[in-house]
Amino acid sequence: MSSILIKNPLRVATIDDNSREFAGGHIYIDNGIIQSISPKPFTGVADETIDASDMVALPGFINTHHHFFQALTRNIPLMQNAPLFQWLTNHYEIWREITEEAVYASAKCVLTELMKSGTTLTSDHHYLFPEKSNGKLIDAEIRAASELGIRFQPTRGSMSLGKDAGGLPPSDIVQNESDIRKDTKRLIAKYHDTSDGAMTRISLAPCSPFSVTPELMSDTVEIARENNLQIHTHLAETIDEENYCLKQYGKRPADYIDSLGWISENSWFAHSIHLNDKEIAQLGDSGSGISHCPTSNMRLGSGIARIKEMLNHGVNVSLGVDGSASNDSSNMLSEIRNALLISRLREEQYWLTAREVLRIATRGGAETLGRNDTGYLASGKCADLALFSVGSLEYAGSLSDPIAALVFTTRMSPVDYLIINGEIKVRNGECSIIEEKLIKEQNRLSTEMVERAQANTGIEFVKF
Repeated sequence: MSSILIKNPLRVATIDDNSREFAGGHIYIDNGIIQSISPKPFTGVADETIDASDMVALPGFINTHHHFFQALTRNIPLMQNAPLFQWLTNHYEIWREITEEAVYASAKCVLTELMKSGTTLTSDHHYLFPEKSNGKLIDAEIRAASELGIRFQPTRGSMSLGKDAGGLPPSDIVQNESDIRKDTKRLIAKYHDTSDGAMTRISLAPCSPFSVTPELMSDTVEIARENNLQIHTHLAETIDEENYCLKQYGKRPADYIDSLGWISENSWFAHSIHLNDKEIAQLGDSGSGISHCPTSNMRLGSGIARIKEMLNHGVNVSLGVDGSASNDSSNMLSEIRNALLISRLREEQYWLTAREVLRIATRGGAETLGRNDTGYLASGKCADLALFSVGSLEYAGSLSDPIAALVFTTRMSPVDYLIINGEIKVRNGECSIIEEKLIKEQNRLSTEMVERAQANTGIEFVKF
């Protein structure tokens, strides 16, 4: 593993305990670790030197909520203007056509997009295991992440409550709970790495109150406790979900999952839009986390999460792009900007600052995923960094604060350098992967899935 010297950066935002920022100096990386970071010049030598005199250096972004497979169904005409439950019901008819090949291709596509927008660590919530698939779908995602060299924390998602039992999804895309438990234990044994600097860790993620039984929700808590794992699920995303929980369980979504042991320091929740003051305080007191998904929340008309109140109550707030069929993109820098802007639609006292959203997207993500080895820049931490040049047209006139410029402006090019585990994975905006081949494969698989779904259901999702 080669040593790297990042020399004379225009600005560094460490996101460390003191929120240090400085200009000039250096960041020296060796053996996958930040060995030295200082505003002073570096006196030694390195195998490779990056002149960062027009670049902002940040911790790599951390994406805490996604559904990679949904990149196969971006922008489907029938679902373009639908709220969540209708959007899901129609998508299920296409998603039952998913294959291991399609999951692998979509993971590669999404991970490349995330990396080119500055992401060094990502989670994924894969809950879809149709009867006709081979079941090794998370293995396919892990293989894609390993080949690209991105740090990965997939969640073994699940759905066990089909439509015939009062749930939302069709019965042929939910699983038997004994099969879910068996595969969960297999994945933990095969892939979960507890060491500092781990490239792969497993978390557990039953999908939602309307697709998973209470028994599986409770079992997940026990399995996680036995194996010291993080747990994840959707929570309070829409009013429809709230009404479902009140009707089925006689409780609001947060009260329902609390009754099953879910509100704890090893849990994090996606969206969490429709929470009251008491529920927000409870999340903060318990050490729970949330994944804020502003673009998806806007796309589906779900609402605006109360992020400022969560931060004030000590909730671990992180950022997620959400699935590529409810965001239609996997661009973390764009998500950071939207997190800032959507907060400005509320009263001024609830506005977020540029540095608050950058912390949410970096250290907030690490804390939410239960990690202390990455998410900020300090000696001894993982060498996971993003370097963004601010010398291009869109930044002209914004350099009074180049760190905030990355948030307030709309970037038109990929990250210049992305370093993960001390290795350069994006160089001058380019990944090593052959993108043209990947794009063709993704488009072929997507078209075939939609064509099969239309033939099998008679529903016109797309006019070919």
